[in-house]
Amino acid sequence: QVQLVESGGGLVQPGGSLRLSCTASGFTLDFRIIGWFRQAPGKEREGVSCISNSDGNTYYADSVKGRFTISRDKSKNTVYLQMNSLKPEDTAVYYCATVRTVVTNSRYSGMDNWGKGTLVTVSS
Repeated sequence: QVQLVESGGGLVQPGGSLRLSCTASGFTLDFRIIGWFRQAPGKEREGVSCISNSDGNTYYADSVKGRFTISRDKSKNTVYLQMNSLKPEDTAVYYCATVRTVVTNSRYSGMDNWGKGTLVTVSS
């Protein structure tokens, strides 16, 4: 069964950190573009970051640049999103998906294999 599974969400205070994981099963992430997305209550889903597993290029939305880092571990078939200096506005359900094309740093197209998401809550 082809699927992506997110994990690592939770409750964290403003200024804190979390690391999200996106693990693939049923297929390899090699040569795939994997994107992280988030959807806050009452808002549309937005692109956060993505990584090309073929060349390692990374892309970040302006709202997270300098605070979030996307990385990969090919041996674990996993992509990570390290989130530092978290803000209340980062509160959302975070999803990962395969991406066909990177249009801009925060706009991607051809998404598929969506995970079920992991909730990140930033609150004191």
